[in-house]
Amino acid sequence: MTEFDYGRSILLGVIQGLTEFLPISSSGHLALTQRYLGLDPGSPAMLLFDVLAHLGTLIAVIIVFARSAKGYLRRLFRELSPSWTRRRYAGRITLLAVTACVPTAALGLAFKDRFEEAFDSPFVIGVCLIITGVLLAGMIRLGRGKRGWKNLLWWQAALVGVAQACAILPGISRSGSTICVAAYFGLRRRWAAEFSFLIAVPAIAGGTLLKIKDTIDLPGDQLGQIAWGPIIVGSLVSLAVGIVALLLLLNTVRHAKLHYFAPYCWLLGGFVLLRAWQ
Repeated sequence: MTEFDYGRSILLGVIQGLTEFLPISSSGHLALTQRYLGLDPGSPAMLLFDVLAHLGTLIAVIIVFARSAKGYLRRLFRELSPSWTRRRYAGRITLLAVTACVPTAALGLAFKDRFEEAFDSPFVIGVCLIITGVLLAGMIRLGRGKRGWKNLLWWQAALVGVAQACAILPGISRSGSTICVAAYFGLRRRWAAEFSFLIAVPAIAGGTLLKIKDTIDLPGDQLGQIAWGPIIVGSLVSLAVGIVALLLLLNTVRHAKLHYFAPYCWLLGGFVLLRAWQ
């Protein structure tokens, strides 16, 4: 297998940062890039890179949504007071998020082996990229949405969580699928995006913990041979690019232009399928 050097780590960091938030599937892009660069996804270096890249993703979300998160948490703590008599909006948002995360965790754990097998199949990646394009293109027919948090039903939140679970498949965009499903239910696009990243935090954190476990289980001699420099540099690049990509995504959602990414998903998906059939 090819050595994981600074050049490849920076390239993977840029790809991870861009595709983690733009609705074009980070898992699909990383699986394809690792395959074409000759990198072993199960190697100690790549496992550790995945861990740090996912931590960078969490940090990027926290940085970009710091103001919204601060207001949400402040309101939530006030609502927990016995003396609170007004509507508990923050509490409802929390319950909706928990409802969405339950099917994500259940399906993710139940089909963990199947999801991991999909990363070795270019055919699956190509098909999933085309499906992501179809979801994004469907946004053209939608209005801007008029529903807020109080109008989102429990079963609808659960389906958003199912969409997030499906995004474990390489080629299905997590941000694209969850925002699209929430918008299909009439949720305002801004709220759809914020709900998408609210439920992303526990999902990404859970995935990171699983990857940490895989890394800890590695033999000590393999951990000792890891080149930390390229991994750290690539992860920092991923964090910086991820913040820019997340801001770009939010701007795209606000201007109802999410469908602009559909042709790219179709072209890449078609290219991957052609290569798989050759």
